[in-house]
Amino acid sequence: MTDKVYRQLCEMMAKRGGMYPGMDIPEFYNLAGELFTPEEAAVYMAIPQGYSPPAAIAGNMGRNEEDVAKILEEMAYKGLCTAGRMGDTTFYGAPPFVPGIFEFQFMRGTSTEKDVRIARLIRSYKNAMDKTRGAIKITFPVNRVIPVNKTIKAENRIHTYHQVKTYIEKYDPIAVSTCFCRHEAKLNDPGDDCGKPNEVCMQFGMGAQFVIDRKMGRKIDKTEALNILEISEEAGLVHAAINRQEIDFLCNCCSCHCMILKTALSQPKPGLALNSGFMPERDAELCTACGTCIERCPADALTSGADDFPELNMDRCIGCAVCATGCPSGAIVMIERPGIPAPPVDQKALKEALKSSRG
Repeated sequence: MTDKVYRQLCEMMAKRGGMYPGMDIPEFYNLAGELFTPEEAAVYMAIPQGYSPPAAIAGNMGRNEEDVAKILEEMAYKGLCTAGRMGDTTFYGAPPFVPGIFEFQFMRGTSTEKDVRIARLIRSYKNAMDKTRGAIKITFPVNRVIPVNKTIKAENRIHTYHQVKTYIEKYDPIAVSTCFCRHEAKLNDPGDDCGKPNEVCMQFGMGAQFVIDRKMGRKIDKTEALNILEISEEAGLVHAAINRQEIDFLCNCCSCHCMILKTALSQPKPGLALNSGFMPERDAELCTACGTCIERCPADALTSGADDFPELNMDRCIGCAVCATGCPSGAIVMIERPGIPAPPVDQKALKEALKSSRG
C-alpha cells in the first residue's frame, strides 16, 4: 500500500509540472519518503488545482474535515503545501517541487540532521533527473530580472513592473527569509559558501503571510526591505522574480548557486532566457577601463576589448544592472533593450505563453 501511494504521488507530481516534476526513478522515492508520510502524500493528491478549503479536500478523500485540516496545517508548516486565509477560512494549495516544496525546506536557514538529509536527497534527485532527461531548455522565460531603478537612463520609459520599489510600496505584509539555494549548497557541503548575504529573499502579500505564520521567514517593514535591496545590489546579487507583472516573491540571486540564474546561464543565449528589458550603455568619456564591471557581471556578458575597455555580448546580457551599480566612475546606465516583450499580465497569461512557446 505504501509503495502504491508514492507511485501515485510520483504521477501527480509529474502532472504538477515545474522545473523538477515527478519522475519514476529511485531517487524520487527516496526523497518522497523523507518528505511525505503516506497519509500526507494521500492528502497532497486530494488537493485540486488552485486553492481549496479543508472541507473540499476532505470530501475528495471521504474523510473527516477536522482530521484533514489538522494534517494540512502540519503539511503547511513542513512546506508540503501552501496556505492562505480568505475571510475566516484557510485555503490550501499543492505546489510542485520547484518552485515550491524544495524552496520551502530551506527558507528557515536551519541546519538540523533532517535538513542535511533532505538537502542531500534533493541534490541527488536533481542530479539523477538532469542525467536522465538532459539539460533544461527554456522556451519562454518563466522568470525575469528586475533592474536596479536608479541605474536606468532618465529619458527611458520605466513601467511600474520595472521597479522593485513599486512592489515594496504596494504590498503588506513583506517577509524576508534565507536564500534557499545558497543554504542548500552549505547543507550539502559546509565549505560551499560564496560569501554573499543570505537573508535577502523576500515574499509579498499572501505569500509573505504564509511564510511568517509558518516561521519560514520574518516580517519586515518597508525601510528594512529597501535596505535589503541596497545590501543585495552592493553584493552584486541579481533581483529575480516570476515573469509576470504582479509578483509574490523576489529572489536576490548569485550565479554560483541560485537555480533561476544558473539555469538561465546554461542556455545558449542567456539574455533571451532571463532578462529585464534593459541593457547597459557605457559613457566612453567617463569609463576608465578599470575592469570592475567585467568582474561583477554574473553572466560573463562583458569582456575586455580594445585598450581594456569592456565589450558587451548581447546574447549573454540579462540586463541586471550589476555592472552599473558597481561602476566606480558612474560610466554605465541602463537603456531599454529592443525586442524584449513586456511580462505577461498574470499567471494565466504566463501559462498561455509557456504553452504557446512549446508548440
